Amino acid sequence: MQTHFEKELADLKSKLLTMASHAEMAVRNAIQALTQRDYDLAKRVREEDTIIDEFEIEVDEMAIRLLAKAPLASDLRLIAVAMKISQNLERVGDEASKISNRARELSEEPPLNLQLDIPKMAALALQMLKDALDAFVNNNPALARALIPQDKDVDALNKQIYKQLVEHMIRNPGDITRALNLITVAKSLERIADHATNVAEEVVYLCEAEDIRHTGKGNPPPPA
Repeated sequence: MQTHFEKELADLKSKLLTMASHAEMAVRNAIQALTQRDYDLAKRVREEDTIIDEFEIEVDEMAIRLLAKAPLASDLRLIAVAMKISQNLERVGDEASKISNRARELSEEPPLNLQLDIPKMAALALQMLKDALDAFVNNNPALARALIPQDKDVDALNKQIYKQLVEHMIRNPGDITRALNLITVAKSLERIADHATNVAEEVVYLCEAEDIRHTGKGNPPPPA
């Protein structure tokens, strides 16, 4: 029979996953608003950012109440990790809001005559976020470790897009404002991938009690 504490812990996890769903959808909608030049959708993403902020506050309040009751070290890790994941999800929401702001501005200007890999970058960042959250739900540290090296692919795309846009601005000074908006979008996607990496690292800590932050560790070492 589930104890009251176990139910509260399950409620905390459920609240966090609902928050994650909102954060993922915010990023998807922001990118859709950008690619489809949808001003109203971009405006809605910006307005709904407060929902994700409220989730972070609720998760923190639930977690703080549970900290005093946690009977096991594993429970303490789960509560601490939940708070850190919610913080990263709130920041994902902030980046989605930034993208939506740029999407609104860009929707009112002619599109740049330039092929950029922003949709590919967005797909990679979103897949990383999805995998990190799946790893959390399924207590799967192997999946979490496997996604961490993908952050370098997103970084490489960000650098490529930045280089393309700088070169375009040099050739076309009249396009500087639009190009700068797209640089901001790419930077936000790069940060979303960073937050997905942070979540993955927290999952490894939760499952293996190993802190791999700042170590560069992704996949576990091969067997001897």
